[in-house]
Amino acid sequence: MALILVALLVGLVLPVQAGVNAQLGITLGHPLTTAFVSFLVGTLALAALVLLARVPLPSLRIVLETPSWYWVGGLLGALYIAAAVVLAPRLGATTMIASVVAGQMLASLVLDHFGWVGFAEHHATPSRLAGVILVVAGVLLVRR
Repeated sequence: MALILVALLVGLVLPVQAGVNAQLGITLGHPLTTAFVSFLVGTLALAALVLLARVPLPSLRIVLETPSWYWVGGLLGALYIAAAVVLAPRLGATTMIASVVAGQMLASLVLDHFGWVGFAEHHATPSRLAGVILVVAGVLLVRR
């Protein structure tokens, strides 16, 4: 239950992040510039935390032996930030986040079902499918 609470708290900040980045996008003038600045600020904050916590960095050997597709996560994060900068002001926080959650649910259902990208297999049962359908229906209701 504690992990679900943490996930809910993280979820609470996503629309705030989208709104803040949308405002930054208005100021900076381009979604890609905004995503770059947002990631730069995040990177500097994480670098400070790594230094303060004295977290050891991986060896160059480990970095070089890491499968190349593992590095895609940062690209996907950049895509999300750039898209949110464009979508948030046009759709509003509720429709944008509901749509993002629906997309996450659809992708999660497939990833869980097949056990892709390191997830344990959790088959797409009728109740899981119904839950995803209800989330998608929620997007339609929010958009109305």
